[in-house]
Amino acid sequence: MTFAFSGAPRTAVQAWFAEGLERVMRQRGLQRIAPDQSPRLVLHFVDRDTPRPFRRKAKAVFVASIAEGPAPQGEVLPALYPLLVRTLGNMAVYLVPEDGGRACAFVVTLEQGYFLIDDPDGDRFFARVFERLYPLASARLVINNEFHADLEPELWEGDSLTAQLAEAGRCLDELHLLPAAFPIEEILSPRDLAHVKRLFGIGGLSYGNLSARKDRTRFWMTASGVNKGNLRTVGRDLLLVKGYDPGRNAILLSVPPHVEPRRVSVDAIEHWMIYTAHPGVGAIIHVHAWMEGVRATQVQYPCGTYELARAVAELVAESPDPARAVVGLRNHGLTITGPDIPDILERIRGRLQTRVPMS
Repeated sequence: MTFAFSGAPRTAVQAWFAEGLERVMRQRGLQRIAPDQSPRLVLHFVDRDTPRPFRRKAKAVFVASIAEGPAPQGEVLPALYPLLVRTLGNMAVYLVPEDGGRACAFVVTLEQGYFLIDDPDGDRFFARVFERLYPLASARLVINNEFHADLEPELWEGDSLTAQLAEAGRCLDELHLLPAAFPIEEILSPRDLAHVKRLFGIGGLSYGNLSARKDRTRFWMTASGVNKGNLRTVGRDLLLVKGYDPGRNAILLSVPPHVEPRRVSVDAIEHWMIYTAHPGVGAIIHVHAWMEGVRATQVQYPCGTYELARAVAELVAESPDPARAVVGLRNHGLTITGPDIPDILERIRGRLQTRVPMS
């Protein structure tokens, strides 16, 4: 497992942070290499007022953006989330100096959650930061899409299942559980937005996804970065997943030959695992919300990783009825299975908490 530093620490506090975190990472077996050698994790030091992104050369490189400044005034997320997006990070660590030359740290995630790490014991402080960063360094992304223009003509305009998904998207949108794409173009410069599109093949960030089983091996699923409350076009808003190729680490999709397709949701690997293992599952909804009493994954792996998909699939398998399971993704949201979309909507009606607890 490898890591690298990008940008030099600018202050004594940042130097303290870099030295202490590197010490813990080396103790845990990670090896430091140069940032141009494709490390798994890049610790990217940026200026709070003029943050610049670390330009990955590969999708499998995860970036933790590190900045320093005064304690946020008012709501933490509106103050710090733009820093995460502008630096193209997977996570941001915002240092707030304290007495004695040390700092506390706000850790901000793409799922719009955050944590405050404040411990007077330096070793425990850096160990807790490492616990947040390690899943980034150890996880394997499954976001490659392989498009085949072999969708049956009778499905080019969708079917009853895509109509159900569109209606469910509108219902969840009214509950503010599936917001429209995050206005990333309002935060990033045109050059950085072009880099994001080129690297990840997306036009924005959005949260939540829906899918419905078509047959034994295929399922419909929402695309990445689309407004789930306005699902219309097959191949752009809704795609038919037909498999996963572990050799190429790619999701396989059938699309109409006349449509320029969008990428499927990053959680396609998770849904594929669940559908493959449980023939009784006919639909899956993932929302950034919570319900009391659910079992949750123990590690916060990034979206779209094999490790997160496997952890969720294992909890579904351990449920009393995998075909009607509700499992939590730590600090992230819920994955809910059902025989069909209407069944899931009925079971969650009036039970969802819109704020996901952080732990």
